[in-house]
Amino acid sequence: MYPKGQVFAAERFSYDAFGERIRVRAGGIEHNKTFHVDLLMLFREEVMYEISHRNRTCKKMPLKAPFQAIEIPHDATLQAQVIIGSSSGPGQGLLVNNWMGKLPEKKGDYFLTYTEFGCIPITNLYHTTGNGYFLESFWDIVVGIEDPQEFFPPDFCDTSEPMDDEDTVTDFFEALLSMANQ
Repeated sequence: MYPKGQVFAAERFSYDAFGERIRVRAGGIEHNKTFHVDLLMLFREEVMYEISHRNRTCKKMPLKAPFQAIEIPHDATLQAQVIIGSSSGPGQGLLVNNWMGKLPEKKGDYFLTYTEFGCIPITNLYHTTGNGYFLESFWDIVVGIEDPQEFFPPDFCDTSEPMDDEDTVTDFFEALLSMANQ
């Protein structure tokens, strides 16, 4: 959900930390209008594709944003360890750690909830002065890459036009927000 509750999206999110690759397929609502988007971000290659399967088109853009690892930042502060659910019986709850820290480059803060065992993300909440809150909730997480083909553009992208520097993406969050403006 972002910004200020105006955009809601559900995503299928594929993530490769070692290869610095992210694929986001999302559908959502912005100002009572639905949208669908498919983004492939190849950070090492510095390329982002906006893919339209309906039109069989791609927009290839320069990607100058730093890769955002899904991890607990080294300067995060542990706030609490809690159980989501119940601690009354075995298997009724999930032990998690809550972390917080600052986003100096964005003039904001973050609040993270990750599992104690496996360090799997549950929620990430970011707040910046200019944009308000950005909430990510994670579920159905699979450790590992289910389908390596997720990180390759479809065949019809081979004919995509050359990149135009004026379309350069320089911010990870702004790239995700651009989904709603399709």
